[in-house]
Amino acid sequence: MSQIHNERVKLSATWLNGLSIAIFAVGGFAPMLTRLYDGRALDKSLLAIAAGCFLAAFAIHFMARDILRRLKP
Repeated sequence: MSQIHNERVKLSATWLNGLSIAIFAVGGFAPMLTRLYDGRALDKSLLAIAAGCFLAAFAIHFMARDILRRLKP
């Protein structure tokens, strides 16, 4: 039974980590690269949104790491 439990825990952690990667890529990384590629300056609102997405992504990633502590030996 612990193998099933461990696989479910790993699946949940993987899903959360994928969500954090998506938030990082779509909300934080891509808009800044697009703005730099267009040659326009980065404004404060874009930097604030990107920083918020970076923080959210890292927070969700650490939630996924915390879920992995539920693994049973």
